[in-house]
Amino acid sequence: MRQIINGADFRRMAISAAASVEIHKQQLNDLNVFPVPDGDTGTNMSMTINAAAGDLRKAEDPTLEKAAAITASAMLRGARGNSGVILSLLFRGISRKLKGSEVCDGVLWAAALQEGVDAAYKAVMKPAEGTILTVSRMAALAAIKAAKENNHIEFVQEAAIGEAKAALANTVNQNPVLKKAGVVDAGGKGWVFVLEAMLSALRGEDVVVPEGYGDTELRQQADFSDYNPEDITFTYCTEFIISRENDKDPEQLRAFLDSLGDSLVLVDDEEIIKVHVHTNDPGKALHEAIDYGSFVTVKIENMRLQHTEKVLSEQELAPKIAEPEKTFGVVSVCAGDGLAEVFMNLGVDGIISGGQTMNPSTQDILEAVNKVPAETVYVLPNNKNIIMAAEQVDALTPKHVVVIPSKTVPQGITAMLSFNPEDTEEANTQALTEALSTVDTMQITYAARNSDFDGYDIHEGDYLAIFGSTLFGTSKDIKVLLKSLAQKVRDEEKEYITIYYGEDITEKHAQKAADLFQKICPDAEVNLLRGGQPVYYYLISAE
Repeated sequence: MRQIINGADFRRMAISAAASVEIHKQQLNDLNVFPVPDGDTGTNMSMTINAAAGDLRKAEDPTLEKAAAITASAMLRGARGNSGVILSLLFRGISRKLKGSEVCDGVLWAAALQEGVDAAYKAVMKPAEGTILTVSRMAALAAIKAAKENNHIEFVQEAAIGEAKAALANTVNQNPVLKKAGVVDAGGKGWVFVLEAMLSALRGEDVVVPEGYGDTELRQQADFSDYNPEDITFTYCTEFIISRENDKDPEQLRAFLDSLGDSLVLVDDEEIIKVHVHTNDPGKALHEAIDYGSFVTVKIENMRLQHTEKVLSEQELAPKIAEPEKTFGVVSVCAGDGLAEVFMNLGVDGIISGGQTMNPSTQDILEAVNKVPAETVYVLPNNKNIIMAAEQVDALTPKHVVVIPSKTVPQGITAMLSFNPEDTEEANTQALTEALSTVDTMQITYAARNSDFDGYDIHEGDYLAIFGSTLFGTSKDIKVLLKSLAQKVRDEEKEYITIYYGEDITEKHAQKAADLFQKICPDAEVNLLRGGQPVYYYLISAE
């Protein structure tokens, strides 16, 4: 029975976990209770953890601390959907606890699992029982208890898995929606797969994705063949992490490094300062940085020499960050060129392509934020499953990021109508947030699977109408749902109705839908716009 692990072991454990989640992602997707096509749990968790697996495969003989840090950093940036963000936070906590350790025994591993749970719970405003949070918490508690009995990490991991499985089985009783559907929580089951695959790697039975398995998108790599090394202005890519040990202002270090080179990224929190800079004099950079604390890691690489080597494609290249030209900017998530045009006309600086079926990662949102030439950037996620990923961005960029928790595209559009670039940050944040509750959102899509949900006998391919976050109706005739929604809007005496029709709806049919609403709601102003969105035939806002 294994007593301890080192960096190489952790690397294998994490890669094994990523393979297991990838293999089982459809099984996790199938646990989703709500039958709409969506950014499913299995897909989001797989893309999140495989972002780390890709980086770990490039790391040769990493220390325990380095392997854990690589995993946490890659997952934070690759996190997609709420399940992916929570998974990344579990590993972020593990990484924090393993910092400074060369090996990990059962006691330390149990403490690391608990640190991960603490990080995940801290990030969720209203933690719900019967989710991945519950499963991970119960597993960590069992690990801590087991470590007092036997300090072997394999013994502790076995105990964690046993309790995780029991907690997973109980999620069906803790969540009314799961209980009605008779299924366990998808995120919690994903965490069980992670723990089991890590134990398998501990025993030398690594989980491997079968040859030819359909995960090619996870293996794509950048092509640097056309890059000219003579274009490199500063030779040395210098990266380091400092453990903060005093109250010196990191902004002073930022100003110094900015004068020393380019491609500067400095991220700090209460524990560390992380720096990436391209410079011709890395010694000066390190000499200045030592005044802020002790070095945790240091990496200096000659970019000219690396051009002809494989490692060039393995570097973590810093994103380009636009210099501020104004105080405020906005980026918005949406899918469909028509919707993108609406947001741009309202003053949005950048569009992040994504939505229900394709949740953008934290890295995707980060890159969009960094391109905005503003000091403060507002983010409109426009989907409840993207909000947590957006909330991770502020810690990764020198820009100040404010996430407005919009859950639908109509909410995002209404929020933008309240945006005033001449106002203060506090006033804008309040105005945009308050605007979200002034609009009702209706959506018509199709059933992605057979389901008995909330009293509806749903068959794959049926039309589904959603009002807010609630299933409103189902029918094989889309006109039936349009009429029912129009009657509800009329009964609630809404004055302004906007219909955005999707890529699968012709203008002729969309006009008939608008005419139907106008007939049933004669006192309302009805507007019809092409949204071009996939999956959703109609997005309808009513105010």
